Amino acid sequence: MNFLQRFIERPVLALVVSMIIVLFGLQAATALDVRQYPDTTSTTITISTPYVGANADLVRGFITTPLEQAIATAEGIDYLESTSSQGSSVINVRLDLGYPPNDAVAEILTKINQVQNQLPAQSENPVLTVRTGGDQAAMYIAFQSDALSREEITDYLNRAVKPRLETAEGVQQAAVQGAGSLAMRIWLDPDRMVAFGVTPGDVRAALSRNNFLAAVGSTKGSMLSVPIEANTNLTSPQDFDGLVIREEGGAIVRLDDVADTMLGAETYDSSVKVEGKPVVFMAIEVSPTANILTAVGKVRDLLPDIREQLPEAVTFEVVYDATEAIESSIGSVIQSLFLALAIVAGVIYLFLGSVRSAIVPAVTMPIALIGAFLLMQALGFSINLLTLLALILAIGILVDDGIIVVENAARLIEEGCEPEEAAKQTVRELGKTIVAMNIVVLAVFAPIGFMGGLTGSLFTEFAYTVASATLLSGVVALTLSPMMCAKLLKKDHEKNRFAKWVDTWFGKFSGGYHRLLVKALDHAKIMLIAGLAIIGSIYFTYNAAESELEPPDDGGFLITSIQGDPNGSIDALERATDSLANRLGENEAVDLVFMQAGGGQPGAASSSAFGGIVLKDWGKRDQTQQELQGPLQGVAAQSPALQAAVISPPSLPGSGGGTPVQFIISTVDNPKALLDASQSLLDAARERIVCLCRERSEVRPGAIFAENRSRSCGNPGCRYRSGGNGLVDDAFRRVRQLFHL
Repeated sequence: MNFLQRFIERPVLALVVSMIIVLFGLQAATALDVRQYPDTTSTTITISTPYVGANADLVRGFITTPLEQAIATAEGIDYLESTSSQGSSVINVRLDLGYPPNDAVAEILTKINQVQNQLPAQSENPVLTVRTGGDQAAMYIAFQSDALSREEITDYLNRAVKPRLETAEGVQQAAVQGAGSLAMRIWLDPDRMVAFGVTPGDVRAALSRNNFLAAVGSTKGSMLSVPIEANTNLTSPQDFDGLVIREEGGAIVRLDDVADTMLGAETYDSSVKVEGKPVVFMAIEVSPTANILTAVGKVRDLLPDIREQLPEAVTFEVVYDATEAIESSIGSVIQSLFLALAIVAGVIYLFLGSVRSAIVPAVTMPIALIGAFLLMQALGFSINLLTLLALILAIGILVDDGIIVVENAARLIEEGCEPEEAAKQTVRELGKTIVAMNIVVLAVFAPIGFMGGLTGSLFTEFAYTVASATLLSGVVALTLSPMMCAKLLKKDHEKNRFAKWVDTWFGKFSGGYHRLLVKALDHAKIMLIAGLAIIGSIYFTYNAAESELEPPDDGGFLITSIQGDPNGSIDALERATDSLANRLGENEAVDLVFMQAGGGQPGAASSSAFGGIVLKDWGKRDQTQQELQGPLQGVAAQSPALQAAVISPPSLPGSGGGTPVQFIISTVDNPKALLDASQSLLDAARERIVCLCRERSEVRPGAIFAENRSRSCGNPGCRYRSGGNGLVDDAFRRVRQLFHL
C-alpha cells in the first residue's frame, strides 16, 4: 500500500482522480434513462378478431378455439385467457417476465397465419396489440366540443392528431375511443321492405354492385398520356338514396324506398364521458421497449401545437397522466437523498467536533455517489426508484470509509504526529482494512444478481448500485481522503465548547456501556441463553409478520372494472355508468371520474365498461389510495344493474393486475354446472366480506368484527356479513372445502 502515499505527496494527482470520477459520473447521470422501476419486460399481447353478427358460441367454436390452439404452441407464454362474445373474439397472451416481445409477436403472427384459412370467410383479420405493464394507458386525453358531434371529432383526430402523436418517440399507439369513425349508415325499415318484397341480401348485393372503385388505367398516344378516371363510388346520402335495389315490370325500387340513409358513426357500441359530459378519448399507449417518462414527455411537447391547430369549437384536457405519480415519487426519493447527505454530515460534525474533520467525509460521499452513475451506465442500468434508494442506503455504508480515515489521522495528530505523516501512517495501517471492507460489501450484494424472476429483475440494479457506490467510496477513501486529512487537519486544533460538551456526554455514555458490558461478560451463560432465545424467536416473528409481494403505492388513480347485463343495450349501460360515476364523484377526495361504456369495436359486446377514478393531489386529501378503495368499492357495490369492482393498479411491473384473489373454474360438464359452481363460490365469499349497506355508500363503522364472528352491522337492509381478519386465508379455506380440494 506504499504507492497510495503518492496521492498524499502529490495532491494534484488525488484531485485529478476525483475530478475524473465526478466528470464521468455527471455525464452518465445526464445520459441515463429515468424510469419508475428497472427495465423489466412484462408484456401482454391481445389478439382481437371481429366476426360481426355471430353469437358467442359461434365465435368460440370457429375463431377463438383454433386461434388458441395455434397460439398456445408459441414460446415464452406464461398463460392465455380468452373471451368470446357477440361478434368478437379477444385472446390475451401473457408472456413470461423478460421474454422479448418482438420475438413473441413474430412467432404468434406465424401461428395465426397457419390457421388463417380455417377461420370463417365473413370474419375480419385478427389484429394484434402489444402492451407492457398494466392494462391502462399511460395517458388519457379527452376532446370535447359543443358544436361538433363525436363522430366529427373522431374524424378530425384520426386525420390530424393521431398521426402526429404516434410519431413521438416511444408511443406505440394513440387509440381513439368513445366514438366510431364516420360511416354511411343505412337503417332498413322492415315494414317497407316487406311491402316491396326486398330482403337485406338484396340491399347488400346492390351496395356491392354499385359502390366500388374501378382502376381503368390510362390511354396513350404518340404525344400524350391521359389517365382515365371512373367516378364509380358513392359519397353522399343522396347518392345512396337513388341506388336501384330492384327493377321488375317497369317498377324501380330504390334504397330510399326501404331505408333511411345518413352519415353517422361506424359503431354505436361505445361511449366515453368525463364528469357526465360526452367526450372522445385518445389513449396514449407506450411501446414495450420504450421509457414511459420519455414517451409521455414527447407527447406533452406536442400538445401545445395541437391545441393551437384545433378547430375553435374543440377543446381538450389531459384527464390522466401516469407519469405524474412517477415523477412525484422520484422527486421525493431525490429529496430524501440530499436530506440523508445533510444528516450524515451533521452527525459527523457532531461527533468529530471539528468542521475541518467533517469536511473530509462530507466531500468524499458525494464524489462516490456521483461516480456510481458511471458504473450504472457501464452496467446498462437506469435512474429509477430502486437505484436511487440504493444510493440512499449506500450513504450509510460508504461514509464508514471516510470516517475511519479521518478518525485515525486525527488520533495520530493528537498523539504528536504531523498531519502529513499522520495521513501516510493512516494509509499504511488502514489500506488493507478498507479494501477488505469493500470486498465484504461486494460479496454480500453480488449474489442478488443471480436471482431470477421478478425479484431478481428488480433488485439486481439495486444491489449492484450499492456495490458500485461502495467500490468508488473505497477508491476515494484511499486517494482523496488521506490527502485532505494532510492538508486540512491541524496539529494544535482547539475544540469548541459544543464539541467539548459532546465529548463529555459521549464519554459518560461510553463509560456506562463499558460497565454494562463487563456485567454481561460476568454472566456469560445468561447472555448466551438470551441470545439463543432471540435467535429462536425469529421463526415465530417471521411467521407472525404479514407478507405481500409489493408495498401499497399511492398513484392517485383507481380502476373500475364494470360488467353489465349481457343482453342490455349500450344506452342502458351508459345510464347505469353515469349514475355510478356521479356517486363516485361525490367523494371529497375524488378529482374526476371518467367512464368508457362498451367495447368500441364493430360488433364488439356492449356489456362491459371501464372507469377511471382520478384522485386529488396528495396534498389535498387526507386518505391514501388504499384507504379510499374500500369506501369507493362500497359505492360501486350499490349499483343494481352493474357488477363493478374498484381496483388499484399494480405497484410493481410484472406483478400482474386485477383483484388480489382470482379463481379459474373449469369443467367438461355443461355450462349450467359451471354457473352453479361459480355461484356457490360467490356465496361463500360473500359471507366473509365487509358489511356494505344498501342505504349508505360508505363502510359502516364497526362493520368489521373479530375472527369467527359473523353478524350483520345492525342495519335491516344489510345484505352482507363480516368476518374480520384473515379474509384472504379464510377465503382460500372455504374454497378448498367447497370444491373438496
